[in-house]
Amino acid sequence: MKILQAKNYDEMSQKAAEFLIERIRRSPDINLGLATGGTPVGLYAQLVKDHQKNHTSYQDVTTFNLDEYMGLSSEDPNSYRFFMDKHLFKHIDIKKSNTHVPLGDTANPQKQCSDYENLIERHGGIDLQILGIGSNGHIGFNEPGTSFQSETHIVELTPSTRESNARYFNSLSEVPFHAITMGIASIMRSREILLLVSGNAKRDALEQLLQGEVNESFPASILRTHPAVTIIADEAAIGSIVV
Repeated sequence: MKILQAKNYDEMSQKAAEFLIERIRRSPDINLGLATGGTPVGLYAQLVKDHQKNHTSYQDVTTFNLDEYMGLSSEDPNSYRFFMDKHLFKHIDIKKSNTHVPLGDTANPQKQCSDYENLIERHGGIDLQILGIGSNGHIGFNEPGTSFQSETHIVELTPSTRESNARYFNSLSEVPFHAITMGIASIMRSREILLLVSGNAKRDALEQLLQGEVNESFPASILRTHPAVTIIADEAAIGSIVV
């Protein structure tokens, strides 16, 4: 693992954007795996700013999002498709047909899982996957105990994950209980992974990732076995961790 330190969230976001932009300019037809939540918002804002100023093109980029809430349509303001449109897709020149997010309101969830896995495979796999990390070590919506061999699947969200995400809803009761997510094996097939970690609340998770054992009780620990992982973490997340 390569670890890059940033002073704060804004600097982490800027460094992450520079990392992505370099990859996009090197490979204009890159396949990107994208994440949602609070952590990558700053990254996406920087990508939009760069596109407007420097005209970095996304015409040939293809994206695959990690996950989506079950039961929410793409028009729902709390869906991850809506999130991606709002924070990134509508502000760059990417083709909508090249942006892929699992369908949360599908009538056949299991088929959607296999279809999404096959879609990624047909496009040649993910070149660079962006990840955040949950306080309990989840990546995507792969909660503690998820098999390292899992592919895209339906998961029941833990109370801690629902409580953490409740800030995006009007109340905790509105947060879905299930989500569709790329599995851990799906994520690990990415050729390169960029993990973003910010804030005091993620310090324990980062420490366990770097110094704990690799096991399914802490899903992110599997990243220690991937050959090409870069972590960008701010000072609040790193604290006194020896890196």
